[in-house]
Amino acid sequence: MRAIILAAGLGLRLQQTEGEQFPKCLLQFDGTSLLERHLRLLEAAGVTEVVLALGFQPHSVEAELGRVVARTGWPHSVETVLNTRFDLGSVLTVHCVAEALTRGGDVLLMDADVLYDERVLAPLVAGSAPTNRLLIDRDFETGDEPVKLCLRDGVPVELRKQLAVGLQYDTIGESVGFFRLNEATARRFAQIVAGYVESGRANLPHEEALRDLLLERGQEFDTADVTGAPWIEIDFPNDVTRAAQQVLPQLRRPVGVTR
Repeated sequence: MRAIILAAGLGLRLQQTEGEQFPKCLLQFDGTSLLERHLRLLEAAGVTEVVLALGFQPHSVEAELGRVVARTGWPHSVETVLNTRFDLGSVLTVHCVAEALTRGGDVLLMDADVLYDERVLAPLVAGSAPTNRLLIDRDFETGDEPVKLCLRDGVPVELRKQLAVGLQYDTIGESVGFFRLNEATARRFAQIVAGYVESGRANLPHEEALRDLLLERGQEFDTADVTGAPWIEIDFPNDVTRAAQQVLPQLRRPVGVTR
């Protein structure tokens, strides 16, 4: 199994001035960066093949990666892929890692700007058979920001922030932003993303392409309910405060992490 971590964005909503901007995966909580937490949790889950999709300030992320390796003795190589047009949408970032998506085996596609517990990751990686799986948290704040995942009879019928009037579903929650794709589905996803780029839609978020994938192949996905497990996607300054004050104290400690 291979993890592809999307860490290319500018994070403009989080950082208001040019002097303060840095990749969100470098945010630290109790002295440990989100990047380091990703690597430790993935290793603990048995996922040691990691691809980092970089864009904004790639040298800063690579420097942190070097510090993590030196400090922890991380024994596995981490592949980096650069999206030089990171100012466009994350569809283009996913397109840049198409080779990693399609080289075989199951793939974990993960947003880098998430502080989360092992209880979020565990059901995603469970099982050795090829699997398509997504995560849902039914305890979420309504509003325009959360990416809603809607199911009908267990099948995904929507993945968007804004839901169409009259949409029929029996379960709704927030998508955690982590997806497991088996080899065939990962290849199809790469094709969908390529179609976005070729048709001039590279400026869109990759969730739009994932939505197309789910609407096309929803019956091939199973859904893990992680309601109650602590996690937060960090987009705004108040998310940093919530992460530190509400989520961090609930986390189980990855090996070698203070908290």
